[in-house]
Amino acid sequence: MATQIPANLKYTKEHEWALIEGDTVTIGITDFAQSALGDIVFVEVPDVGSEITQGSTFGVVESIKSVSDLYAPITGTVLEKNSEVEGSPEKINEGSYEAWLIKVKIKNPQELSSLLSAADYQNFCQSQG
Repeated sequence: MATQIPANLKYTKEHEWALIEGDTVTIGITDFAQSALGDIVFVEVPDVGSEITQGSTFGVVESIKSVSDLYAPITGTVLEKNSEVEGSPEKINEGSYEAWLIKVKIKNPQELSSLLSAADYQNFCQSQG
């Protein structure tokens, strides 16, 4: 199964992607994650103004197979949430890199260095079998 891994994004080992634009990061789940989950039926993300902490859960994605926690790639404050995806979670299956979940104002830019590059994430996914 070929998995898309855009080179302009950063990744976590929990299969979240992060698009870094200045002091804002847009967060979603990877193609690898959505294909492993199957048909996504429910998404829950924090409200605008909420604080999230790197490595901690910030929401859930539910598929017909399982429920998975979402892990924050970065610490910060939620600036925006994608209510379109909350209302139509199947959009993640249709395009996991277009169907972002939340946008966060970065609190600690040094945390960005702990995220995986596209090549490192691809190697990680391959090592997961």
